[in-house]
Amino acid sequence: MRHHTFAKTPPLGWNSWDCYGAAVKEEEVKGNAHYMAEHLKPYGWEYVVVDIQWYEPGAVSSVYRPFVPLEMDEYSRLIPAVNRFPSAEGGKGFKPLADYVHNLGLKFGIHIMRGIPRQAVHANTVILGTSARARDIAHPNSICPWNTDMYGVDASKEGAQEYYNSLFLLYAEWGVDFVKVDDIAASRLYNIHNEEIELIRKAIDHSGREMVLSLSPGPAPLEYAETLKANANMWRMTDDFWDQWNLLYGMFKRCEKWSEHAAPGHWPDCDMLPLGHIGIRSVDGGGSDRWTRFTRDEQRTMMTLWSIFRSPLMFGGELRDNDEWTLSLLTNKEVIELNQFSHSNRLVYRQDDRIVWTAKDRQDHTYAALFNASDETALLQVSLEQLGLTSSKSMRDIWKQEELGHVQDKISLSLPPHGSMLLKLY
Repeated sequence: MRHHTFAKTPPLGWNSWDCYGAAVKEEEVKGNAHYMAEHLKPYGWEYVVVDIQWYEPGAVSSVYRPFVPLEMDEYSRLIPAVNRFPSAEGGKGFKPLADYVHNLGLKFGIHIMRGIPRQAVHANTVILGTSARARDIAHPNSICPWNTDMYGVDASKEGAQEYYNSLFLLYAEWGVDFVKVDDIAASRLYNIHNEEIELIRKAIDHSGREMVLSLSPGPAPLEYAETLKANANMWRMTDDFWDQWNLLYGMFKRCEKWSEHAAPGHWPDCDMLPLGHIGIRSVDGGGSDRWTRFTRDEQRTMMTLWSIFRSPLMFGGELRDNDEWTLSLLTNKEVIELNQFSHSNRLVYRQDDRIVWTAKDRQDHTYAALFNASDETALLQVSLEQLGLTSSKSMRDIWKQEELGHVQDKISLSLPPHGSMLLKLY
């Protein structure tokens, strides 16, 4: 499948949602892009993604304003709100901002909702490339329960494919490299939207531009894994993930279920990393303007699990406010190498809340990730045999960059509550 030649490794980037909700502005996107180019690009970070409602002039937070006018062109396509994205003035759309990001050596992404704008349907506006109009292709009974912007598209209707084609031709003109489509991988009302996923896949292929396709929200149904792989590059295994231990705890089970489906070109997605300074204009996740509520142990546990599972890594905080600790989580070369290029990733065992994963790198060195997901200090043990090793090895703590001597038979470590250890055996 051609789209599996995109995203051969898990995408690494920044997304505006965790810090700015639906209300990010152009200067904030540019500022985070500049930080990424300066501090993160050497480690493989490259995507700068503008999340939901960039077409809503009055957006102020992560709370959606229902049934408000949206910026739209004459062909029923949403376009950037000029008061928030001044470079879009004069019908330029996101091209100037995408050019800015590209000139930094990075890639540009946007979020869209599945479907067609309700205001287009109510006005019955035209669709590019077809005599059908907005009302002809709309599925008014297919709505998003948490956002009023769109009606679903009825894939059986003439003009449905042309509408999606027109969207992605526009995005190709803008220079978009990554599209996150929401209310599609799972819906509180209708489960998965296979027909619209397939319309979008065809539309990206028709556009002639390589665009990574990310599907949200989750949990995407495991029984549709083959459909997801056949159409998308990444898809959410979870609903919105925030800086709450119970959500991180639940991710261990999700990773166990989905691990066999991660491979070049298609990645189960653990969702964004709510690290650093978040909630600036986002009030989701039970908080507002704050630094992540995860403890340092929990932050490392999250980064270790996401990396050995090979989830895409999308940082959610305001990058420019990063402290030295937060930056260190994103710039550990060996952790990024594990996320990007490891293979044979698997769960070794789970006994209650003691969990061990393993993987191999490109030189066939073995990694072991030990997790204490309990609320008390616990002893974690794993034998070299369980890791597929037959002789003693040197052992290295990847996060602390410390040599730990030789291990002859088994690893035995005491870990704090919610803590972890990432080891390289060589």
